[in-house]
Amino acid sequence: MKANEKLQTYALSDVSNLKVHGRTTGQRSPLTLFWTGSAVELNVKGSELWVEFESDYDLYEPWISILINGVPVSRQMLTAGRYWICVFRGMNENVVKNVRIVKDVQAMNGDPGCSLQINAVKSDGVFVPVEKRPYKIEFIGDSITSGEGAIGAKAEEDWIPMWFSAIHNYTAMTAETLNAEYRVISQSGWGVLTSWDNNPNANIPAYYEQICGLVTGDKNAALGAGDKHDFNAWQPDVVVINLGSNDGGAFQTPAWKDPATGKVYKQRLNADGTYHEEDLAVFENAATRFLIQLRKNNPEAHLVWAYGMLGFPMMPAIYRAVDAYTKQAGDTKVSVIQLPNTNEETVGARSHPGELSHRRTADALAEYLKEILK
Repeated sequence: MKANEKLQTYALSDVSNLKVHGRTTGQRSPLTLFWTGSAVELNVKGSELWVEFESDYDLYEPWISILINGVPVSRQMLTAGRYWICVFRGMNENVVKNVRIVKDVQAMNGDPGCSLQINAVKSDGVFVPVEKRPYKIEFIGDSITSGEGAIGAKAEEDWIPMWFSAIHNYTAMTAETLNAEYRVISQSGWGVLTSWDNNPNANIPAYYEQICGLVTGDKNAALGAGDKHDFNAWQPDVVVINLGSNDGGAFQTPAWKDPATGKVYKQRLNADGTYHEEDLAVFENAATRFLIQLRKNNPEAHLVWAYGMLGFPMMPAIYRAVDAYTKQAGDTKVSVIQLPNTNEETVGARSHPGELSHRRTADALAEYLKEILK
């Protein structure tokens, strides 16, 4: 293969027309991608483009998807190390290509060694400005929003990064339909109050005001994951909260015992199988508090609680929580939408919503948000 002698290397911090998607620090050399759906976007006028990655993990390897002109063309596991990946070559050097390199896997709370960084790019062309989109949407959620099971056969049961997708995902699809920029804050198994297994530490609101505080370990701390997030730098028009599935699941799973304190936590069922009213009330209070927190940090955004892709047992409680918040705050820019339930036809890997389910949700959600964004 004849090497392209026109290739020039640029540190990421030297590419002024680079667009970064997703919460991260101000650091660009290297740039750390923390959350699912985080990405770099470039408009490249040239025939060839390479990107230098640095990937690490103890358990769960990062994956990326590469989109060219909005279409996914490549998806790959990033093994540990620092190396160059060719994004494209041999393309028409006079045509501008929109390139988006997306982190396909969620921030991994269960792997302190997991990190994904981009150091540099190499091209024989020039980088032209990326078009600004008219809207900004933030999605907050759990495994559904992380795209767990959105890719892979229905038979797959392994909990591995391979079966996560940020692309075949209602977040990306909704944003694309509305021509919006988007960000995702999500973690499999987590809730508003507790995780699916009653662990009260695994709740999204506790970490919402940090860049990516739910990742663990000294390395992530050094990368700035626990730093305070600058909300002024990116204000969404809409915040979509897709939480409640794991809080509902906690009623059905065994109690969780805190190894440090010995305290036991359990969302209880009544003898007839209904949810214990006191425990439901605690969930509702947590949801109302989260809406207060979201409004404080996103003063102009419309807050939309979207729930229902894996059943909707918590829907009455969510309605009560939103109603309580609305009355308490006098805030009219908050609403609830029930999402289409996943069925036999639309289910994906790991009994989670598949691509078809994500598509149905994106269609319904985009239609709903169109009215709000008018």
